[in-house]
Amino acid sequence: MKITFLGATKTVTGSNFLVEGAGKKFLVDCGMWQGKAEDELKNTQEFQYDPKEIDFMLLTHAHIDHSGRIPKLYNEGFRNPVYAHKATCDLCALMLPDSGHIQEMESQWKNKKRLRKGEPAIPPMYTAEDAARCLEIFKPVNYDEVIEITPEIHVRYNDAGHMLGSSIIELWVKEGDKETKTVFTGDIGNNDIPLLSSPTMIEDTDYLVMESTYGSRLHMQNDKKAEIFLDVVSETLDNGGTVVIPSFAVGRTQEILYEVNKLKDENKDEEFRRKYKKLMKAPVYVDSPLAISATEVFRENTDLFDDETKAEILRGDNPLEFPGLKFTMTADESKALNQDETPSIIISASGMCEVGRIKHHLKHNLWNPKSTILFVGYQAPGTLGYSLVNGAKTVKIFGDEIAVNARIEYIEGYSGHADQEWLMNFIYSFIKKPKHIFLVHGEEESQDVLREKIETEAKLPVTIPEYGETYELKDTIEMTHKLERKVEKTIRNEIIQRLEMLKDELNDMEYYVRKDINDTTLKDEDMFRINEKIKDLEKQIVNVIEG
Repeated sequence: MKITFLGATKTVTGSNFLVEGAGKKFLVDCGMWQGKAEDELKNTQEFQYDPKEIDFMLLTHAHIDHSGRIPKLYNEGFRNPVYAHKATCDLCALMLPDSGHIQEMESQWKNKKRLRKGEPAIPPMYTAEDAARCLEIFKPVNYDEVIEITPEIHVRYNDAGHMLGSSIIELWVKEGDKETKTVFTGDIGNNDIPLLSSPTMIEDTDYLVMESTYGSRLHMQNDKKAEIFLDVVSETLDNGGTVVIPSFAVGRTQEILYEVNKLKDENKDEEFRRKYKKLMKAPVYVDSPLAISATEVFRENTDLFDDETKAEILRGDNPLEFPGLKFTMTADESKALNQDETPSIIISASGMCEVGRIKHHLKHNLWNPKSTILFVGYQAPGTLGYSLVNGAKTVKIFGDEIAVNARIEYIEGYSGHADQEWLMNFIYSFIKKPKHIFLVHGEEESQDVLREKIETEAKLPVTIPEYGETYELKDTIEMTHKLERKVEKTIRNEIIQRLEMLKDELNDMEYYVRKDINDTTLKDEDMFRINEKIKDLEKQIVNVIEG
């Protein structure tokens, strides 16, 4: 049995693993690359396998970095089953067409520029219609049932507690007299994510392919996140500002609604009650058609909620509803929010601020010192959200330079990923420990820290695969092949990397130049030299653009 790692290697997006065993080739996940421009280029590149030769796919969950290239795979000839939990199938029926719509809009925008330059138009990676067609191959499964794919290959889906329908997959592959068991974690949830049950602990495995998003960190103040949320929101509302929450449309939005609803049960002091009343009087807008539809999917899958939430529902208390909650469906309704000066809360996708209505809300609120941008989810390097969380003073949105005067807050306790402690607990929970662990879906620093901790404390061997590496699962792990990237793609990626570095350097330059301008001790000749250097740089940039 062999695994080739074709995504989520030393990064958190693009999950895609090719497994070969018992005469079959199959995939675990087929996600989109997100974040850095150099990564997003990979989405349109050819697959490193023939889609027509793939026998089936095992999908861990619906998030686009795990499912987003399935329509592309379908367009290129893949017609065999995609096995996924029922709720994952329901959510993919919303999320994949939405992703297709985004591809179409981005393609349209880019092609306007290309046509003006006399360049040919480039089609979108896939359309909303393509995405809708690919849903015919999805096969829903339930948790805890062992499914026979072939007589030699069996799988079981277990609740990963990361989002509705997310799964930890147990895979058994029999070759001759030997049966090999591998566990793919997908994304492992926090132990206390609102609405959802805790991740399933697995008893045994031979090999473990495990996510490592927060492998170097502990989530802080998880038990106080609702109170911190209330403090941030009430202070902003008291100040006459708007709270903008960039939220992943599926999962995080519903968790925030649940937390807001739960605050009413807190028996706190008078100041707490004052803040809560303030919150309940403020309009709370969910401004994402996808989030609205996904909330309906949550309501239709309440059997997956934790016991406490189920008990609330039986008492007639819907945890996804409360006074002041409003849903905005149309673009006109969304635009109207930015014309209304009433202090409010706007929850809008996307969570990393890369696409969607959130960019309009940021453009109208980032410059305003009364407003707050409240982040509640992971921000991948290279995204607008990452820049804001890490202290950017200005950002560019729709071509305009926007000053960041708003308050920027990040409540890490809302993360849908297990932190280092719970990743280690997941490993310790195995009665029969894995022979070997592969760490995926994490940045390099997180993976290096987690590997050292696992090797030192759990005494288990760990590999951090590179993109394109194939490992044969024997008693001793052996890398049998590594894909070589074409020179052309390497040069292209180097250009993109240099552009990313240049953006960061220009931000640094702006900071230091502004500092110098405000330095009253600098002489006129110093100012002249600075001005001449900037003029030279401006000429070089213009030459690159015109060339």
